[in-house]
Amino acid sequence: MAGTMDDSGQERGTARDDARARGTGAETPARGAEGGVALALLVAGTFFMENLDATVITPAIPAMAESFAVAPVDLNTGISAYMLTVGVFIPISGWAAERFGARPVFSFAIVLFTLASLLCALANSLPVFVASRVLQGIGGALMVPVGRLVVLRATPKERLITAIATLTWPALVAPVLGPPLGGWVVQHADWRWIFYLNLPLGVIALGLALRIVPATGPNRGARFDWPGFLLLGGALFCLMLVAEMLARPDAEMAAAAGLAVLGIGLLAWSVRHLNRASHPMFDLSALRLRSFAVTIWGGSLFRMGVSAVPFLVPLLYQIAFGFDPFDAGLMLMAVFAGNLAMKPMTTWVLRTFGFRRVLIGNGLLNACAIASIAFLGADTPLWISCAVLFIGGMSRSMQFTALNSIAFADVPDGGMTSANTLFSTAFQLAMGLGVALGAIAWRLGEVIGADAGPVMPFRVAFLIVGAISLLGVLDSLALEAEAGSNVARRATRR
Repeated sequence: MAGTMDDSGQERGTARDDARARGTGAETPARGAEGGVALALLVAGTFFMENLDATVITPAIPAMAESFAVAPVDLNTGISAYMLTVGVFIPISGWAAERFGARPVFSFAIVLFTLASLLCALANSLPVFVASRVLQGIGGALMVPVGRLVVLRATPKERLITAIATLTWPALVAPVLGPPLGGWVVQHADWRWIFYLNLPLGVIALGLALRIVPATGPNRGARFDWPGFLLLGGALFCLMLVAEMLARPDAEMAAAAGLAVLGIGLLAWSVRHLNRASHPMFDLSALRLRSFAVTIWGGSLFRMGVSAVPFLVPLLYQIAFGFDPFDAGLMLMAVFAGNLAMKPMTTWVLRTFGFRRVLIGNGLLNACAIASIAFLGADTPLWISCAVLFIGGMSRSMQFTALNSIAFADVPDGGMTSANTLFSTAFQLAMGLGVALGAIAWRLGEVIGADAGPVMPFRVAFLIVGAISLLGVLDSLALEAEAGSNVARRATRR
């Protein structure tokens, strides 16, 4: 790795990052509190569009299949194409922001995502729809990390918690709201309105982006790392495809295992390349910072655990407890309510107790909340089930904000682009693999409790997912007591 460390353990930054910081010709962004809030809300809105589109079409699959005159199972291609494209193209976001400037790339991503949404709505065949979803995925892959980078650059460290809390809610809310919203649209209107709704939102977002996103000059000398892109893109494609395959009821385990081995091999090769290349796609030296590394290693285990819950809970209530699909999906609203209830308190909690204690204590609570779902039954009073899911929603919201905030607490300005790209890549991969974790745990439960009825496989699955989430807490034990204190301190009026 190219970074160096001083005696205090802080990264001095690399020559490459310093050159990037100078080469961009960046203007100093306006850092007023009001401008920062508006910018964070804008980026959060675009995040919500991107995250929602990953899940909202699931209930519309039968209607879309009828429209395209294909079998419903064939529509999985459209869902997979979007997810795989986002995973593959996220690593180029940092280079694009440096090469062309963050505001032009962010604005282009909004335009591409919006136009692709229109093409999805107008599609009259499955191939056209899949191609439109690929374009939409490219737009989403640029929109999310570049939008986060814009906020990170414009936000002082002491206001980072508030900004990150704003950016966190789309990842928490969209997967929960997506299925019931898609079902409502299909029931009361045509499935195409799922995509038409993005059009006015995209136009508003573009106008605001051109107005409030700080302008930065492009770095004409930024080279594109083709070997790094091909290696890392290939690794992410394989691993995300494994996640998608395992989520299917008829998953071919041998093929998935082969792809997983290939993906892990390509990932190891890409890490070796990024460490040795003179102009890598992004720098890995931020991993030397404990406050950043904890969000990649333990944070990924946490994200895998919490993303498995929205996959498993509706199946538990539908298959094991006999709920209809809509009512089973509505159980996730308790998780959504917990997310909302926790959001106003996250900043106060982090400033009162500090990152280390919150990540450990709340991480334990989150793991216990997931594992406790295993003990719910068809005869459990509804209020108890909702309370368990509500507490789980609160803890996942708190942990998301804590991890996303401390990730950039000690990253120097010159290394922010690389750190953000690495974080976004790991985030997307972990969230995708969470569904695979849930599917694997469920199938293991079917093997272990084959003769114990339909509930037992889910009990085993939630215990496994809770244990994985618990392992993610171990990484936080190595944090110093004052970790992230520069982010947790209150902003002073100027």
